[in-house]
Amino acid sequence: MKNLNLDKISSPIIIKQKIFFDKRGFFQEIFLKKKFNLKVKFTALAKSKKNVIRGLHFQIKDKQTKFIYVVDGKILDVVVNLKKTSRNFGKVSKFILNEGDALFIPSHYAHGYECLSNKCSVLYHLEKYRNAKYESGIKFNDNGLKIKWMTKRPILSKRDKSHQSFEEFRKIQKTL
Repeated sequence: MKNLNLDKISSPIIIKQKIFFDKRGFFQEIFLKKKFNLKVKFTALAKSKKNVIRGLHFQIKDKQTKFIYVVDGKILDVVVNLKKTSRNFGKVSKFILNEGDALFIPSHYAHGYECLSNKCSVLYHLEKYRNAKYESGIKFNDNGLKIKWMTKRPILSKRDKSHQSFEEFRKIQKTL
């Protein structure tokens, strides 16, 4: 993997890393600051079971650039462009990520994912600290976004069930 200046990237990108296999298993470098030019301040781990959907999350202030890494399992990762000045405002992008895959997500995107395997573990490297005061989200099943999730019976948190619609976000938020 060549060095990437993530400050210059405005769309989500999958980052493929080398994996070194041997009879013991494998070794993989997940995040190297010198390769990605990302000022990681916060790392978190989420473990989920099949059919769990987390998201679509974002922070109104202290927006978080995210580097997502799938430690275990398989996920459908979904991002929505929330930058009102972008010609791609409201565009949904979807990625299937397997164990060992990474995804870079700029700060102006809402982010969520669905666990497709029996269980999955997802590591988040974030450029800004989590700030509960500014946390927000868009409904995972928003009619306007037309996201096709794999599961018909999602497992959701109470908070994720109560998120605003994309249209409400569009009316309320000046910019993201």
